[in-house]
Amino acid sequence: MAWCRSCERYLTPATLTSEGACPGCGSEVQQPEKVPAPAAERIPWHFWLLVGGAAVYLVWRAVQGVALLL
Repeated sequence: MAWCRSCERYLTPATLTSEGACPGCGSEVQQPEKVPAPAAERIPWHFWLLVGGAAVYLVWRAVQGVALLL
């Protein structure tokens, strides 16, 4: 969204004049720069530690369940 410094408000592209100026004061509007999307972030190591611990726990509970049946 565009920002008008003199009016101190955000403007949608539909409210700007054909020249790209503020409809209220007529001053030039500051257009935001396109920010590239952040690259995919790596999953933290402690998440994988939690997943590994949960897997070990579930395998152990499965072993206990099978031992109860025998």
